[in-house]
Amino acid sequence: MMISVIVITLNEERNIERCLQSLDGLVDEIVVVDSFSTDRTQEICESFEGVRFIKNAFEGHIQQKNFAISHASHDYILSLDADEAISNKLRDSILAIKDNLGDYDGYNFNRRNWYIDRWIYHCGWYPDRKLRIFHKDKAKWGGVNPHDIIEVSPNSRTKFLDGDLLHYTYFSIEEHIAQQDKFSTIAAKAYFDMGKKSTMFQVITRPVLVFIRDYILRAGFLDGARGFMVCYINGLYAFLKYAKLRELWLKHNL
Repeated sequence: MMISVIVITLNEERNIERCLQSLDGLVDEIVVVDSFSTDRTQEICESFEGVRFIKNAFEGHIQQKNFAISHASHDYILSLDADEAISNKLRDSILAIKDNLGDYDGYNFNRRNWYIDRWIYHCGWYPDRKLRIFHKDKAKWGGVNPHDIIEVSPNSRTKFLDGDLLHYTYFSIEEHIAQQDKFSTIAAKAYFDMGKKSTMFQVITRPVLVFIRDYILRAGFLDGARGFMVCYINGLYAFLKYAKLRELWLKHNL
């Protein structure tokens, strides 16, 4: 059976070539939906044969990915982010079941995350299982922006595949903190629109609880100094999200 890949992009010249190279000889169609990049993203994508490059205004991660699915020609979708790539072992697993994709409605596998200069194996970042291959009539992107998740139809059949999806996250602490600042703003706005509220108790305690969960309970300390950084910034994200949500409600009630 045939597979369509969907990728959404915005100024991904650093990552997109790696992503597309990992798909060579594996899939039958690649659809890139771009939010009007100003770097070399389009040039790089169009240097790969068979890539369809579509521009669409960005309204949210979930909306953009579902828009990409609507432009895919084949029933089975492999959904990737531009900073992800298929490992050789995962590639072999996909090729082994490709002729019989219809036996299951979705396929999941582990994602391994690269952080600055090494792979992270704890902190809640591994195995980080993801469902990324699915029949487009049986699943769609959902969740709360910016943290999207594949939502499958009830009674859907799924299978686990060996091999890791490789995720190249952040290449500096500054980049990591900047992204968490951006994502916490998006998440706070999404929660506000849903009517969710934040208390000072949450602003104070959530960062501490997140750090304890990821650094101690999820053994982030085994990843050394990088593990500490990941867990600390995870806690910072929780602080920013709940503090910004509280600020939105304070302004709303003025």
